[in-house]
Amino acid sequence: MAEQPAEATAEGFGRRAFEARFSAAVRENRFTIAVVFPLVGAALFVASTEAWLPPWLAMHPALVLFGTLVMRTPLLAGLAPVVDRRAGVGLLAVGGYSYAIEYVGIHYGVPYGEFEYLLSLGPMVGGVPVGLPVFFVPLVLNSYLLVLLLAPKAGLLARTAAALGVVLAVDLVLDPAAVGLGFWAYDAGGIYYGVPLSNYAGWVLSGLVALSLVEWGFDRETLAARLEACEFALDDFVSFVVLWGAMNVYFGNWIAVALAVGLAAGLVRTDRFDFAGTGRDVPGRG
Repeated sequence: MAEQPAEATAEGFGRRAFEARFSAAVRENRFTIAVVFPLVGAALFVASTEAWLPPWLAMHPALVLFGTLVMRTPLLAGLAPVVDRRAGVGLLAVGGYSYAIEYVGIHYGVPYGEFEYLLSLGPMVGGVPVGLPVFFVPLVLNSYLLVLLLAPKAGLLARTAAALGVVLAVDLVLDPAAVGLGFWAYDAGGIYYGVPLSNYAGWVLSGLVALSLVEWGFDRETLAARLEACEFALDDFVSFVVLWGAMNVYFGNWIAVALAVGLAAGLVRTDRFDFAGTGRDVPGRG
């Protein structure tokens, strides 16, 4: 087994001390981050769609990006101690790939099908949001981590196939609600709540490449040990299910709602619903 990170303390000013303080802050605010923030986000999305907010505030990209970043903090704090140089290169490669494939998709219609952004999700370069990795990379990481927790003894092929299946389920939940909100639209529409099947064929390609880079970058045993020690590592996935499950309920996308419930069931199987004050207490974890 690969060497594990040394036990971090909150004393001092080095990397490990910062990681310890970051983890403590996330742990102390788990319920707010993983449940309250996505519920508030869903309420703001509904208020924007129903024109209950002033136009300057509705779907404001800064609010969307800020809320997303806050909900990503458990994933960041959970993985930070095991991100070495190789893992960092792998994550940068996934981020770079997400830009490249999105640019090709926007301008050439492959591999997802012809689509365009209808809302500015923050600064845009070449028609692609600068913050795209904040939206895309965690979806892949969360899918991989969920499979690693549920099937720790699975071999490479089985693990990759299962994680790819979760990635597809994630997009089957995300895309219909995003289209309903007007984040983006497919020029020819589609049979699945306005999303064409070509989009999911594209996600097979994107997910496979991204998961391969994650598999290459991280030492699986070190990552599994970190997941075992860090009770909040999948809280970002919880917030995803809460936010996009709620939005699909709002739009009446019941197949997507059922898939969100299925993802929630997988999270429950990991025994990660242990928010402070609502379940088991796990003091002293890093």
